[in-house]
Amino acid sequence: MSQQSIILIAEPDQEISNHIAQLLEKDGHLVMTTSNGEECLEAYKSIMPNLVILDAMMPKINGFECCRKLLKLSSGSPPLTLIITGLDEEESVNLAFESGASDFITKPIRWPILKQRVRIHFENNRLKRQLEETTQKLLQLSSMDEFKQLTNRQFFLKQIQVEWLRMVREESHLSLMVCEIDGFETYADTYGHIQADQCLSQVDGAIHQSLNRPADLITRYGGGKIAALLPNTSLEGSLHITEKIRGAVAALAIPHQSNAFSDIITISLGIASVLPCTQLMGAGSFYQSADKALSKAKSEGGDRIVVGTPID
Repeated sequence: MSQQSIILIAEPDQEISNHIAQLLEKDGHLVMTTSNGEECLEAYKSIMPNLVILDAMMPKINGFECCRKLLKLSSGSPPLTLIITGLDEEESVNLAFESGASDFITKPIRWPILKQRVRIHFENNRLKRQLEETTQKLLQLSSMDEFKQLTNRQFFLKQIQVEWLRMVREESHLSLMVCEIDGFETYADTYGHIQADQCLSQVDGAIHQSLNRPADLITRYGGGKIAALLPNTSLEGSLHITEKIRGAVAALAIPHQSNAFSDIITISLGIASVLPCTQLMGAGSFYQSADKALSKAKSEGGDRIVVGTPID
């Protein structure tokens, strides 16, 4: 690791807090511990950590509320947050994602899994920066959009394979989303290419704001489609995220008079979700499952989410 990462822990159980700190310090991280949400918020202002680990059930301010307050305190990119919870999976998924958490882990804590989750989140951040730098270099070398999309597509398919193997080890879910603006060609014909580019930029912004977990990988896949890989995300979790995206795009209220089904810009989304440790399939097949679901969503009128053929 070229630079030490700062990790802030908010855990009322001193034994668990010490165990987490020792585990992560062995990986070379700088760790600070607090025992409740109020202490965590004060410490965050001082040290601006790279990662915050929160226990869901803390006195005064619980982990979910603390996570929401951290998002308001942050300037620029939202903080990477991991919530530790003893709640059942369904409630945990909803509460964690609604509060803006990057990830969650359930009790009893499986220490090797926690360690790997932290390591992978930091690695994904590094890969994202690397992808952005590579894309910028390619754009300087060539203005051909097809070349850019081909490069992104190849990298994306490779990352599906990488995350697939990681989810096998962790026995966790992997989800994939493919989305596209409804009737965008007619929008460009009606409003012109300059306004169409502005529309794309606004929609891209809404999608990126809705996908604020560092582990999520987003790419423009070609043909106007945007794909996102969602590690450690079940079907239920991906439905929550995609509904958030669909609502965010609709909330832009961009006029679209030539849309056959709506007078504003809308988006269709297809989802595929799998538990990799139980399946054998390639990255291309996984993508095709989500892409076929997207086609169905568009054929049914758009502005909706369709789940691909169940593969978990």
